[in-house]
Amino acid sequence: MSTIKYQLSESELPDAWYNIQADLPKPLPAVLHPGTKQPIGPADLAPLFPDALIEQEVSTERWIAIPEEVRDIYRQWRPTPLYRARRLEQALDTPAKIYYKYEGVSPSGSHKPNTAVPQAFYNKQAGVKRLATETGAGQWGSSLAFAGALFGLEVLVYMVKVSFNQKPYRRALMETYGARVVASPSEETAAGRSILADHPDSTGSLGIAISEAVEVAAQDPETKYALGSVLNHVLLHQTVIGLESQKQLEMAGDRPDVIVACTGGGSNFAGIAFPFLGEQLRGGAPVRIVAVEPAACPTLTRGKYAYDFGDTAHLTPLVKMHTLGSTFVPEGIHAGGLRYHGMGPLVSHVVDLGLVEPVSKHQLACFEAGALFARTEGILPAPEATHAVRGTIDEALRCKREGRSEVILTNLCGHGHFDLQAYMDYKAGILRDHEFSAKEVAMALAGLPSVE
Repeated sequence: MSTIKYQLSESELPDAWYNIQADLPKPLPAVLHPGTKQPIGPADLAPLFPDALIEQEVSTERWIAIPEEVRDIYRQWRPTPLYRARRLEQALDTPAKIYYKYEGVSPSGSHKPNTAVPQAFYNKQAGVKRLATETGAGQWGSSLAFAGALFGLEVLVYMVKVSFNQKPYRRALMETYGARVVASPSEETAAGRSILADHPDSTGSLGIAISEAVEVAAQDPETKYALGSVLNHVLLHQTVIGLESQKQLEMAGDRPDVIVACTGGGSNFAGIAFPFLGEQLRGGAPVRIVAVEPAACPTLTRGKYAYDFGDTAHLTPLVKMHTLGSTFVPEGIHAGGLRYHGMGPLVSHVVDLGLVEPVSKHQLACFEAGALFARTEGILPAPEATHAVRGTIDEALRCKREGRSEVILTNLCGHGHFDLQAYMDYKAGILRDHEFSAKEVAMALAGLPSVE
């Protein structure tokens, strides 16, 4: 029994991104100015983003054309393969069919270049000289560094300190691409210095790193901010994943009953799920969609759906999302890309509408699933991707218990070649499951902004 691969030709590469805002049964809540609590306009975002990305952020058009210059770069690794995981199915003795879309074939090893390339393209067109950003595990930082090198842009990356120390090879890759990488919180920004003054041994968080990057961009007219997840235009760019998957499943003669994806800020989740969800919202076949997050940072399952800041220093506008509170700092799990206090507003919105089922998984169970996937399918998943693998395995075992031959689709969003220390720690019994700190979250949520 062998793995089956479904590969599209270059001519079948999508020529437009899909925007789920066109099909939502209820519009997305407005983004608010933190001072006035009134909806913001494009001018409020201009210090951070070029006009083209702002237009995509607020657009309700269903299809947004992909520039040919971006498609030319996409062709280096896209369309990405879809696999039928026959060996994993056999190991689980499940009647379910398991398909996985593999995004680890990109130059930086994850789905992140799908948005890094267009963001760099639009910034270059606008005459921007430098991009400032944050990164957790380093998947996003290395992808933006790659895209910056292609378009001749300087890239400054604030890397969450725990990941900066855990993942030196990700840092090395970013620096090889030409980026400058700084451990966050740092002494380079007012936001970083403020955190270090109160918590000198802070391990950092994505919220803190965002504050540092936003501060730099807001103070320098030649620098813009780039974000690897959460925002609407970022999720939009990732829909090439699901659009390709739809064609590939047609080749296989199947359609998904269940879609499973890991969820931190929401980009890879939206990338695989939104095209299928949009099809359902337009009257197509229903599909169960499962969002898997870490139990140590359970934004969707334990957070509050409310207006909050996207960063720790409160430099961003207010967005309505599932949040654990902007000052919450999760434990230092190896899935650094999932350690964010908030969730993409679009993902939060569809969860609130009951269109998506969120679940949380512990770190050890996820690494166990990642190791099984490596032994059966030969690909070592990144720690973030192990959450999707865990969720997929649990769904396949449910099918086994219930005797159901469902089709399960998941997104293997990145490889774990730079995460071998995490697997070594797992094998040695060093890793542990971190308890979710309800007390710390309660304190962080107590500081939520008041919005009537």
